[in-house]
Formats: sequence, C-alpha cells, structure tokens
Amino acid sequence: MDVDESGLRARLVAAGVDLVLREGQSAVSLREIARRAGVSHGAPRRYFPTHVDLLSAIAREGFADLTARVEQTMRVVDADPRTRLTALARTYLDYAAAHRGMFELMFRHDLLDSGRLRLRETSLPLFAVLADLVAQVRRPTDAPAPVLAGALWANLHGIAQLWAWGSLPLATGAADDDALLRATLDAHLGPTLT
Repeated sequence: MDVDESGLRARLVAAGVDLVLREGQSAVSLREIARRAGVSHGAPRRYFPTHVDLLSAIAREGFADLTARVEQTMRVVDADPRTRLTALARTYLDYAAAHRGMFELMFRHDLLDSGRLRLRETSLPLFAVLADLVAQVRRPTDAPAPVLAGALWANLHGIAQLWAWGSLPLATGAADDDALLRATLDAHLGPTLT
C-alpha cells in the first residue's frame, strides 16, 4: 500500500472515529464516512469490504486510545497494586463516560468474534493488565486471578453501562460513580486496610 493509499485509509478511519464519538455507532455507514472524508461513496469499499471491517478498524482505534490512557495512568500512579487497580478502574469508567459511542462499539461481541483486524488481540492486553493487578491483591481464598478479574471487569462494565443509561443514578441516588467503584473493588477484593 503506497503512502496515498495508507493516508486515505487513515482518513476514512479517522472520519469513522469522529462519527462514532459524535453520534454513536449506529450512525456509522460507509457512505457517511466517505462523505466526511471527502471521497466518493464507493472509495471505502476498497479498504473495508464489509461494514464489520469498517467497525473493527474504528473499534481498534478505541482500544488503542483506552490502552494509551491506561498506560499513562500506570506511569503516574503509586506502585501499590490496589491503588493501581483503583486507578485503572477509574480510567475505564471515565473513558466509558467520555466516549460513550466508542465504548459501546469496542465491546460488541460480533466485532470481537469476527477476527477482523485482530481486534481480540488488541483488547486482551488490557485484560492482562487487570488480571495481573488482581493477582497481586487477591486473597488466597479468592477465585483464580483471571476469573476474579473477569468478574471485576463485568461489574465495572455494568456500572459504566447502567450509569450511562441513568439506571444507577436513579436507583442509588448517587451523584457520581465513586461509591459504586469503591464498593465494587471491596466486594471483589475485600475492603482496603487502613
């Protein structure tokens, strides 16, 4: 692929990312992305033969962004594993709140299961960071670290979704999700010792 072709592909993906961030995943179409990128409506098909290919390329950018944010968080946060785990969870919830459409797109099972653009290989390293931190703070009687990390992740993902839908603020009366985050970590890992 020459520079012009890779530049056009990048422009199409960037237009898709912008569209998802502004209007959500349901707004994504090859035609709309072509319009926003200033190319003919058929041009995206050259790089993205199917809608799933296009959505996977956009989701890959979301995972790259979330990974960069997690890496930045891990560089600046204290070395204590529980503190790091709390910071990672906060980064995850903040990303979900600030990038609603992208967050929903990134975790679509059909995209992850499609094998397109090795999307699963892009998402699994984030889970490995979570599982490693969980392994460092888990109690001997807890489930194995990957299982416990999976339960914690599911709980965090549920908080993100239910918060965005307004269900948790309504049910709990909470103004923010901080107490839910603390309760989740305590439920899965035991309360912090002070």
